[in-house]
Amino acid sequence: MELKSVNPTIKAPARNFTGDVYLTPIYNGAEPSRMTVALVRFTPGARTHWHSHAVGQTLHVTEGVGLVGTRDGTVLRIRAGDTVTCPPGEEHWHGATADTFMSHLAMLEALPGGQDPTTWLEPLPDEQYQTAHRRDA
Repeated sequence: MELKSVNPTIKAPARNFTGDVYLTPIYNGAEPSRMTVALVRFTPGARTHWHSHAVGQTLHVTEGVGLVGTRDGTVLRIRAGDTVTCPPGEEHWHGATADTFMSHLAMLEALPGGQDPTTWLEPLPDEQYQTAHRRDA
């Protein structure tokens, strides 16, 4: 057993997010584990850019209300206690609603050799984000 101290929180890079997003790394597995876990905090209106994960991703909401969207137009409203699984290769985005904060645990696996399992794509346009709110309502 090993107790790990809390890691410093960093501001997420603007190249992958719209708005203010903060990351607190929780766990980066050592072989044979490839598990990565981070607490991600989104301010109102903040969201990821479109992206996908080679081995999929699990999101567990810890606070607030948010949205998760996929390329086919599906939008889920997520609340504290909800868990969403995104399958390998599925292009999606996620973030806070326009008027609330949202925090989630992001859990995914690294690729062998430490390769980045996330493929970052273009930003989600404001119009699409606003439509997601209406579609979800």
